[in-house]
Amino acid sequence: MPPGIRELIDGWMGNPAWVQNTLFDILAVNALAAALSPNYAVSCNLLWAVFLDPSERERRRDWEKMTREGVTTLRALAGPNVENPRRAQLVGELSVRSDRFRELWARHEVAHHEGHVSHLRHPQVGDLELRSHKLAIGDSNGLTLVVLHPEPGSRSAELIQLLGNLSASKSTAASETVGTQRVGPGDGKALPS
Repeated sequence: MPPGIRELIDGWMGNPAWVQNTLFDILAVNALAAALSPNYAVSCNLLWAVFLDPSERERRRDWEKMTREGVTTLRALAGPNVENPRRAQLVGELSVRSDRFRELWARHEVAHHEGHVSHLRHPQVGDLELRSHKLAIGDSNGLTLVVLHPEPGSRSAELIQLLGNLSASKSTAASETVGTQRVGPGDGKALPS
């Protein structure tokens, strides 16, 4: 990942953001995106999560549309890497485990989606409508910066700010808990106080 991208997304306090590769593997994520879904996490594959994690399906009020866009984009991003073994493994697993994926993959539709409105349901703050923009990161071998943002002044803008506050509170509480632990001799592992 180019230097500075991690700092860039971490600095966006009001916008969930992450970096993904052409197979939808997350390589970097900011705290607000992580608060939206446990599947917005480094090394998680978003396509796998959308098709195979029931909680992710519950979060996406537009699941049918998102699954279709995910598959058509996966085909569009294959390009010269159509024989990529990791891609073949992902397609194989999803084909075996998801009827929906198998159906969509068999259509052979190709499209590249650079943005849309995501309709999400969050268990703590409720329904959100967030605009999604995908920006190619130059000289990165196909990495994409994905940024979500609510319409300014909307109910979703209020809710994403609330989610950010809740996430910050959890983060503060977690670091205070870690601060009360002592480190074991010579191994660097935290021991209970």
